[in-house]
Amino acid sequence: MIIRHLAPGDYDHVPWKNGGGVSTTFAAEHLAGHPVGDWSGVIWQLGRTRITSPAPFSDLTGFERLQIVIGGSGLVLETPDGEIDLREPFQPVRYDGAMPIISRLENGPVDVINLIARRDHCVINLVCPEIGARIALAQGIHMIHAPDDAVLFRLVDPETGENENHLPAGHTLTFSGAAIVHARAGRIVIASVARR
Repeated sequence: MIIRHLAPGDYDHVPWKNGGGVSTTFAAEHLAGHPVGDWSGVIWQLGRTRITSPAPFSDLTGFERLQIVIGGSGLVLETPDGEIDLREPFQPVRYDGAMPIISRLENGPVDVINLIARRDHCVINLVCPEIGARIALAQGIHMIHAPDDAVLFRLVDPETGENENHLPAGHTLTFSGAAIVHARAGRIVIASVARR
């Protein structure tokens, strides 16, 4: 298992596909020959965005989206088929990137984490375990992010054993393989990407 620790200085700042804002991208994978910021080459992407006013979301046809509010509350996504409820923080919601969406803010600006991936390439998951929980992660690429406070967790690798990890607020740990994550202190967000 190769573990990489990413600090905020390692992140990219990528304009939204519709040009309406900028996301801080923690980690991503692109098709060969496509640089960061070229949406036509994105395979998957994990990042953080601040939503400050009601606005249409980018058309991400062909992508699966997972989203979680990590700062503020009261986000509602209005679609032709009804509302997608993100009012409560740390509750991931999955939806189709092709869905026409306009955000609604009931309690002011919010910060969200987005995990997106091409449906024909990847299967994705996003969880926010309670302190003390143990989360089994299957083979894939995994990212553990500390959104607002320093965190402590144990990473149990079936081959190499267990190690304790500390992440300052805003930092991300990435690794590939299968493992068990034991959340010990602070709120973590775990994003997972597996190839089809």
